[in-house]
Amino acid sequence: MKMARNVTVIPARQNSVVQGNIRRKHMRVAAYCRVSTDQEEQLNSFENQVDYYTTYISNKPLYKMAGIYADEGISGTNTKKREQFKKMIADCEAGKIDLVITKSISRFARNTQDCLEYSRRLKNLGIGIFFEKENINTLDATGELLFTILSSLAQDESRSISENCKWGIRTKFKKGISHINTNKFLGYDKDEKGNLVINEEQAEIVRRIYRDFLNGVNPATIVKQLTEEQVPGCQGEVKWRVASILGILTNEKHMGDSLLQKTYTVDFLTKKQVKNNGELEQFLVENSHPGIVSKEEWQTVQLELKRREKFREKYHLKFYGYGANLNPFSCRIICGRCQSIYSRKSWHKRGVHVWQCNKRFKEKGLIGCRGENVKEKVLHAAFIKAWNNLVEERDAHLERWDRMIAGENPLERLRARQMKELAEQPPLTQVIPELVQLVLEKVEIKDGQEFDFYFMEGSHEKAKM
Repeated sequence: MKMARNVTVIPARQNSVVQGNIRRKHMRVAAYCRVSTDQEEQLNSFENQVDYYTTYISNKPLYKMAGIYADEGISGTNTKKREQFKKMIADCEAGKIDLVITKSISRFARNTQDCLEYSRRLKNLGIGIFFEKENINTLDATGELLFTILSSLAQDESRSISENCKWGIRTKFKKGISHINTNKFLGYDKDEKGNLVINEEQAEIVRRIYRDFLNGVNPATIVKQLTEEQVPGCQGEVKWRVASILGILTNEKHMGDSLLQKTYTVDFLTKKQVKNNGELEQFLVENSHPGIVSKEEWQTVQLELKRREKFREKYHLKFYGYGANLNPFSCRIICGRCQSIYSRKSWHKRGVHVWQCNKRFKEKGLIGCRGENVKEKVLHAAFIKAWNNLVEERDAHLERWDRMIAGENPLERLRARQMKELAEQPPLTQVIPELVQLVLEKVEIKDGQEFDFYFMEGSHEKAKM
């Protein structure tokens, strides 16, 4: 005879929470807050969210505060820069959190892939995410389907916002209205109407950079000098790089014009920006604001940059005079045999410096190019001889220099004026590095004894030693 089964219901403990095999008296609850911009009204919203969740969790008898994780001024379309979000996930994986509460799916993430990835990762740990606005808990059976649909809508909302922002910015561009963050733009501030006005203290730094560059100082040396002098950048930090110097030298806004839509965003999720190489229309606004340097000076710099680039390509150089401690002859000495560049070598045991063709040796010490080594003192003597010859023949060059000065090419005008003035000085008795970097384009060495000097404005002098 079978005995009747007796089933006794054991009530759940109302004051405990089970996670995995661990029974807890209170559920450890964390809140995640995010505002997508750094505008003042949004920051107030950020503070309100933190205050709200602190009170909300504290007032729940079964909840125990596990932390408030908050990212300010960060987009929700990806998690790469959301440090507090990543810290919260790490704490979940470390077993410090039982439940995450957030205002809405769009506050958690606007990227469908991120939403699903992180919700499932936490769900596998037994950790739910509760979205207040949508009233969804990802641990519920029906929650994930609804969550997937709504997270897709949140991503589409982000796309729509991005498109609206693009439309607004491009509409302003068509009207000639620039979109510039002066906190990252050296030389300018904005007035109460949003117009660019010159910041004279910063503008003098810009003028110095242009002046030094046209005087032959390479960008890395400019970086070194500004850093040593503790000259502050646009955000007040002494943080200079070659790329930032080149950016200043090529920015048309420093001459008072604005080229709009130089870059564009290719993906609203990654926020990746690329250079506009004609994919989208651009708008050139001439005289849109006061210039820091003249248009002629800016155009001269562009021509000099192109000249250096062509020189670098012709002689297969990875750089052109960008080393902060370079000798003035660096990257300018050409082998007459193989057209390679000469490099400076130090023979410490002999106490001398020599210049040697870069193709002098092949692998395993085998001799390559037969171009002869040149002692530095011989190179200096050859330059002095060539320069003094040019000074002596100054009158024969005057007519050509005057034609160049009257011409349309601003770089040629500058070089001719410089040469006309410098050639009035007394003959050299020793090499002046600043003079070399200003006037010398290149020197071609033949058999270690014959030197062909080519100067920036087109003069050519030979020197045989």
